Amino acid sequence: MLSVQDLTLHYGRSQILNGISLMAARGEVTCVMGTDGVGKTSLIKAICGTHARSGGTVSLDDEVLPVLPPHLLARRGIACVPQGREIFPLLTVKENLETGFGCLPAADRRVPDEIFELFPVLNEMKSRRGGDLSGGQQQQLAIARALITRPKLLLLDEPTEGIQPNIIQQIGRVISQLREEGQMAIILVEQYFEFAYELADKFVALRRGEVILSGRKGEFSKRDLLSKVSI
Repeated sequence: MLSVQDLTLHYGRSQILNGISLMAARGEVTCVMGTDGVGKTSLIKAICGTHARSGGTVSLDDEVLPVLPPHLLARRGIACVPQGREIFPLLTVKENLETGFGCLPAADRRVPDEIFELFPVLNEMKSRRGGDLSGGQQQQLAIARALITRPKLLLLDEPTEGIQPNIIQQIGRVISQLREEGQMAIILVEQYFEFAYELADKFVALRRGEVILSGRKGEFSKRDLLSKVSI
């Protein structure tokens, strides 16, 4: 389980996150929502270490995590699929997947068959360069690369952005399967309301860097939630 308590984050002198608290359990999808600029991506960056938090605590499975760079947090079990995917365009699909080996012990440095069961297109394109893939295929590659690390916590930042509808459906099925397997907690940052609402077990709505709504699906109406996360 992930526990975030009173997390703050600054960019220079500007405070972006103001005492964010949330919990994300294994076998559940916690969806973080809100309009552009409210701090969703900043929250993801603070949890995975790409931007150091200013204050507060982050715990994973009851272990309090110090402020660490991303590669060390990856070894603790945090995997992130960032907005924009950030795959390596000149590496092949196979080589992109193998970049996830860095945080694994030598005995575990292999691509499990389950990866290609989740994303069959990647098996067909193992020798293709990442930059030659479509946007939807690159997103599948980015998620697969994160799963290579066998995470306890999977962070997904806008996985549907710029993706064709059939790939969105496939990504939704993968997230559902990962939830059902119960091996990881999943935090989903998402603007596509219907996609998020269908997948989420819990919601956290942000506005101006603060939590304005938090709870499980069913604790508030779909209309109330939509009013909190839209302009």
